[in-house]
Amino acid sequence: MIDPIAPNQRIATVARNTLETKISVSLNLDGTGKGVFNTGVPFLEHMMDQIARHGMIDLEVTCDGDTHIDDHHSVEDIGITIGQAIAKAIGDKKGIRRYGHAYVPLDEALSRVVIDFSGRPGLVMQIPFTQKRVGQFDVELFWEFFQGFVNHAGVTLHVDNLRGHNAHHQIETVFKAFGRALRMALELDPRMEGIMPSTKGSL
Repeated sequence: MIDPIAPNQRIATVARNTLETKISVSLNLDGTGKGVFNTGVPFLEHMMDQIARHGMIDLEVTCDGDTHIDDHHSVEDIGITIGQAIAKAIGDKKGIRRYGHAYVPLDEALSRVVIDFSGRPGLVMQIPFTQKRVGQFDVELFWEFFQGFVNHAGVTLHVDNLRGHNAHHQIETVFKAFGRALRMALELDPRMEGIMPSTKGSL
């Protein structure tokens, strides 16, 4: 469970229930990197743990999904619900850095992730997967995860795997870089306290 914290900290809990999945996401954007997962999709849990640890976000995700069919609905809907929870926790966006970026290597693999909390959903994702599956996990489902996330978090996200021949390493560098980019973008800038990070005055 997410530890009780002061009321002015950035936390959110979101539940999303459909005929295909029942999901609960709790998070603390100013956490310590603690992840707790029970989703029935082990490889996705391993990747979400990278988001929590490298994003310094306390993240708890439970999902009861129709994985007897396949993992598609669970992976997509988890991305949607995490996006909803971050949008709820971030509030009006005043004082945040807004932009975040990170390069992360893992052995032969290297990935870059750039994010903008622009309020405009957009995904550009270039990952030349060297395998279709890691274990039983269909790697193409990560497009669904990130598409669901950007649509509901209201972000522009560019994801590029620059090199790598081990698919596990390719994906892990992406998620570590995603966590690092999130951390940078969501960080409160003491020079921007109470200020909207946009010349338009709103995001």
